[in-house]
Amino acid sequence: MRVHIGGDHAAYDVLGELVAFMEAEGHEVTNHGPHAFDAEDDYPVFVLRAAEAVAADPGSRGVVLGGSGNGEQMAANKVKGIRAALCYNEELARLAREHNDAQVISIGGRMNTVEEAKAMVRVFLGTDFSDAPRHVRRIDMVTAYEHDGGLPPMP
Repeated sequence: MRVHIGGDHAAYDVLGELVAFMEAEGHEVTNHGPHAFDAEDDYPVFVLRAAEAVAADPGSRGVVLGGSGNGEQMAANKVKGIRAALCYNEELARLAREHNDAQVISIGGRMNTVEEAKAMVRVFLGTDFSDAPRHVRRIDMVTAYEHDGGLPPMP
């Protein structure tokens, strides 16, 4: 699988570990940076590039990283067509794929160990969307809102 990854200084070491891990697992990884540690770098520079690459590369997935993962998830979700999920355990990573068809996982480098991050990424990349009608319906509602701003009808 093709995977696009980006982060910031707060998760620089985790990013490097995940790149090596995913490549060892047989994935084709594009590292959007940072490529050197800079304590003053800004996550949108790297995260938005990773999320845009996922949006432009159907079938690929993304990993974004920061201190908490919150800002990175918010930034990735600003890219049209991207559903990014902040995850802090394997169950959330699985549900993000099965129920929400998330293409991007966001992980807090200061919130999780490297081993926890690897486990979440393995689950995220290895889990398919369920295609359950209720999940498809919900994703369609969000996608429609993204395109035209129309709210789904009230029940």
